[in-house]
Amino acid sequence: MLPFLLSLVRRHKMFTAVLAGGAFLRALAMLGYRPASWFNDSFDYLHVAMSPYPHPIRPDGYSFLLWALKPFHSFALVAGLQHLMGLAGAVMIYALLRRKFGLPNWGASLATVPLLYDGYQIQLEHLILSDIPFEFLILCAATIVLWHGKAITWKIAGVVGLLVGLATLTRTVGEPVLVAIVVYFLMRRFNWRIIVATVVLCALPLGAYAGWFWAWYGKPGMTTSSGVFLYARVTEFADCNKIKPPVSEYPLCKDSRTSHTPLTFSQDAIWDRNSPFHRVPAARFTSYQNQLAGDFAKRAILAQPFDYAVVVLKDFLYTFKWHRSVFPDKATYQMYEFGKKSAALPSWRMSRDQTASSEAHKYEDGNARTRIITPYATGIREYQNAAHLPGTLLGGILIVGLAGLVPLWRRWGGEAFLPWILATGLLLVPPATAEFDYRYVLPTVPLACIAAAIAFSREPREKLRRLLWWRGRAAEKTDGPSDAPEEPGKPAAQNAVTAS
Repeated sequence: MLPFLLSLVRRHKMFTAVLAGGAFLRALAMLGYRPASWFNDSFDYLHVAMSPYPHPIRPDGYSFLLWALKPFHSFALVAGLQHLMGLAGAVMIYALLRRKFGLPNWGASLATVPLLYDGYQIQLEHLILSDIPFEFLILCAATIVLWHGKAITWKIAGVVGLLVGLATLTRTVGEPVLVAIVVYFLMRRFNWRIIVATVVLCALPLGAYAGWFWAWYGKPGMTTSSGVFLYARVTEFADCNKIKPPVSEYPLCKDSRTSHTPLTFSQDAIWDRNSPFHRVPAARFTSYQNQLAGDFAKRAILAQPFDYAVVVLKDFLYTFKWHRSVFPDKATYQMYEFGKKSAALPSWRMSRDQTASSEAHKYEDGNARTRIITPYATGIREYQNAAHLPGTLLGGILIVGLAGLVPLWRRWGGEAFLPWILATGLLLVPPATAEFDYRYVLPTVPLACIAAAIAFSREPREKLRRLLWWRGRAAEKTDGPSDAPEEPGKPAAQNAVTAS
């Protein structure tokens, strides 16, 4: 085994060095912030893991992972596993670009740098949150599809579908991923068995979860929050004079004459006490409340489609700003950074007479509060301040990937279409259904890098060269005869006839 590993390292020296650097940074995070870092949503995931039930706001995929690891009583294990997912994702990208698309060692290694070296990616891996497992599952699915290409079998397609189903249980934004993969299969004219296997295996975990949800709430589904979040999205522009909602939805209308505290961000429409949302006489995130808010939001979008498009576009473009700004508020923004001080775990009341902090301590079987250990913490904190992927560069990566689709336009961009449309779609869905958030951007970066790297593979380069050659020939024929070089692979006599 050791000789094989040494041989592997010798053949891939550059990537080994790049991967080792990424592993070192993650080790700093593990040593500097023990056992893990916390976000507000962390405690909802943990609460479900302590005694599983279908959560009304988000599906339980990540909570199932925490539940499976609960016997080890270690948040450090959870964070370590998520860091390994980041490293494994880089290995998948490198192997795919080298073996399937023939990129040179340095090119394939370069494509992994944003995933391995972005300070915010490393911090997100260290948080008790669902985003990294979601990123890993989607990257696995895309890698399998691209690796096998037209040789994919229905069994392998079933694995892809299962991965997408698990990703959707981890974050509901995974739902459009299945649509993108099916569209890709149709465009590439894959066998119908491939498509059926993908859809059926994806539906299995989702159907089982929907059945459990039905047994618990009396209604099949994944959450009772989609309508509420869509309502939050439209509150920025919704005008009841244009919408003309039914009387039952009047309480959701904004009234500038009586509202003394404006809502700064879309999510304030859910959580702020001054929101019209709190006029609805029902417990938060019930089926009734979700239905009412969803119906109001759909009326607003249909009545004001241009205003809706402007709001979505504004948030979408926010992704590509060069500098990060404090968003949506200072407290939330600081949770995405390695901090200088350790905050006490919250004492929020959960169900079953538990608090957020007591459940965290019980899971850890000890003190779960983040301990900041110098000098490791100082090192990774200063690194994060200096090294991260600006949004403008992410936009540039997407543009490079889009340019790589052009030479293969007759094949809808070829294989690069899948990672490019996945990255773009996953960036667009949060602004369209809820609100922009920095943590939603990071899982799209590996897919964007794959699409951009494929643009430099052999087939797009050859197609582009031929396209430019034919355009040059057309220009020569328009301007008159010239002694231009012959087209490669074409008989000299035929070239002479063409030139004349």
